[in-house]
Amino acid sequence: MNLNIWAVSRIHVCAIQVALVFLVLALSTIATAQDAMTWTYTPEALTPFWEKDVIERESVLFIRDPETGVARASLLFPIQEVISVQDASGQVTYTEGVDYRCTPGTTEIEVAVGSRIVTKAASDLRVPAGLQPYRLTHRDGQGEIRFGAKLEYHTMQTWITYSKADSSWPIEVASFDPQQLPRTIQTLRDRKPLKIVLLGDSISTGCNASGWANGAPQQPAYPELLRLHLEAQYKTDVELTNLSVGGTSTPWGVTMIPKVVEQNPDLVILAFGMNDSSGRSSEDYRTQIETMISKARESLPDVEFILVASMLGNRDWTTLKHDLFPKYRDELAGLCKPGIALADMTSVWQEILKRKQDHDLTGNGVNHPNDFGHRVYAQVISRLLVAGAPSR
Repeated sequence: MNLNIWAVSRIHVCAIQVALVFLVLALSTIATAQDAMTWTYTPEALTPFWEKDVIERESVLFIRDPETGVARASLLFPIQEVISVQDASGQVTYTEGVDYRCTPGTTEIEVAVGSRIVTKAASDLRVPAGLQPYRLTHRDGQGEIRFGAKLEYHTMQTWITYSKADSSWPIEVASFDPQQLPRTIQTLRDRKPLKIVLLGDSISTGCNASGWANGAPQQPAYPELLRLHLEAQYKTDVELTNLSVGGTSTPWGVTMIPKVVEQNPDLVILAFGMNDSSGRSSEDYRTQIETMISKARESLPDVEFILVASMLGNRDWTTLKHDLFPKYRDELAGLCKPGIALADMTSVWQEILKRKQDHDLTGNGVNHPNDFGHRVYAQVISRLLVAGAPSR
């Protein structure tokens, strides 16, 4: 009897051990999946894409041909070699020749019928008028542009990592010049704590970055990317206070300057233009930005500024006056001098849109960047503050 009890006990112990093994394996699998969903800072991710031989996780949205069902999308540069094609979460890697095809030397990626890659019909990016919380009338009058509040466009997009066959980039992007922001650069070089205040609209709140929307791979929006990059490159503490609010424009920014001054920043980033572009004249835009600068310097005479010329909104959205974006940029450029620098997202975005479609880059369908766009924002701004190849 005692022997039988012992045997039963042994069986129970073995069963418990087996269960524990399976539990450990299950937890390990969950942890691996979570790791795959978590974005991690690397200096390469914040190196300007136009300076790199390899483009990491460039976003595309494959649109199907209505007759053949074959879907296509274009990349920024001709392909030398595709390194990886993944879903937006980074959890699924697709197979060349099975899920997609490409020809080296071209910019096109092709997805055949039956691929695992997400593809959409052009009609999937439209909705009938009046069914959405915002009026997003398409320029052709055929309904509205589909709005994505959080991850809707993210989950439709695919991410391509590839080496370039041609690095031509005709846009002159501001390079690092310590004389543009001398106090800020000296503070960073001396490894002293730097205080930044960001004032802008919904783009600057982080809208539609995957981390903001709590989706894989949890990439932060551009303000946090910038902060992380500066801390990593200069080995110092960077405090970034973000006072941005969605739906705002430059007159609201003027009212917020007392709040900016309260933070006693070394550097202020002003990032307006998207909402102003529904109709504010370039002259009025400049006046509002000038007022923000002068009011801040009444209390903080040595504070420095980065003025961000906005990305462009969807070219098919009738609300935006697209001719205003370059005019705003030119007005900001006219304000620059030592202590005031321009981060020209407008010119970069204009060139990108010569090579790609709005739906490749958008986070919400109309006027927010996706993860790739937020990285470009951080790259353009950080190039004013970080010299040359990033350090590890």
